[in-house]
Amino acid sequence: MKNILITGGAGFIGSNLALKLLKRGYQVTVLDSLAAQIHGDDPDRSPLYGSIKNKVRFVHGDVTVREDWEKALKDQDAIVHLAAETGTGQSMYEIQKYTETNIGGTSLMLDILTNSKHRVRKVVVASSRAIYGEGRYLSRTYGYVYPLSRTEEYMSQGDFECKYPGEPAPLTLVGTTEDSLIHPTSVYGITKHVQEQLVMTVCPTLGIAPVAFRYQNVYGPGQSLSNPYTGILSIFSTRIKNKNGINVFEDGKESRDFVYIEDVVDATIAGLEKEQADGESFNVGTGVATDVLTVAETLIEKYGIEVPVTVSGNYRLGDIRHNYADLTKIKTKLGFEPRWSFDRGIRQFTDWVNTQDIQKDRYEDSIEEMKTKGLYK
Repeated sequence: MKNILITGGAGFIGSNLALKLLKRGYQVTVLDSLAAQIHGDDPDRSPLYGSIKNKVRFVHGDVTVREDWEKALKDQDAIVHLAAETGTGQSMYEIQKYTETNIGGTSLMLDILTNSKHRVRKVVVASSRAIYGEGRYLSRTYGYVYPLSRTEEYMSQGDFECKYPGEPAPLTLVGTTEDSLIHPTSVYGITKHVQEQLVMTVCPTLGIAPVAFRYQNVYGPGQSLSNPYTGILSIFSTRIKNKNGINVFEDGKESRDFVYIEDVVDATIAGLEKEQADGESFNVGTGVATDVLTVAETLIEKYGIEVPVTVSGNYRLGDIRHNYADLTKIKTKLGFEPRWSFDRGIRQFTDWVNTQDIQKDRYEDSIEEMKTKGLYK
């Protein structure tokens, strides 16, 4: 396989993947809509787009448009399907947009592959840790359990930890395995689950090998610093650079698995190149949970800019408490080992941010949107 189509290939993950595939001798085509939320009003000034411009065959188009797919699919051997609307909070009130792009775009791709001539032999789809909802826990009474969504009744009283019916003792957080219960708590998570199911179900009937990667929280140099809807590292960095205070939701102990962009690219290429990946879904993360308060304090230290940090007790409906990846499967089947610790990755990220223009801080606008929809408390 030499010709690779990357949908969303001008985005953060896609552009980094494209550049590494080019170095490995692949011919890369990118299909991307250059959405203003990611690239700004003038895409020609977008660093992400600029990094691949004139290096790949670029198709300016949308995954919801058949003609754009048909143009991009010409002579392709494999597809890495990254194009999607991202962000759990925004997905809860832009429901049609998320479902049309994420589910509709994926179903259109599969419809074309089913009903037209092509030479595609593998499809790699970007899934998400959001499909799991809350992570996996150990209960003293019941063993491994999967708590349902936290209720407003408890969170409004400042009680943010997950609970399980009939278990009075606190639950112990453990890594989420690929065979864990799938029960997304956001529209975004639902759409990513459906994307994955569509690809894993349809592709084998066409003789196409499917692979799904359930990415944890991806970060690194190059990610958008102006998009207030995804990525707390970017959101917090832009707040700090503008000397604005940071509002840490809940009690600050909520945690995520932050995985560096180079590790994500390496895992994705392994999925493309290794037959052992065919037909499988894999977690991609570090296997380490880092709490949000630690993230805020680390960024302030790295930038050397003192801003107030308020642990506010605010919360968003649809947010999860904890989730970090168990990496046993990807290590065993693909030989993948994350090379970037949070400490090492955050140094690279903050060094890069220090070279960038300070972006307009639109965080408060995003909060007001959620407030008007009743999702921010």
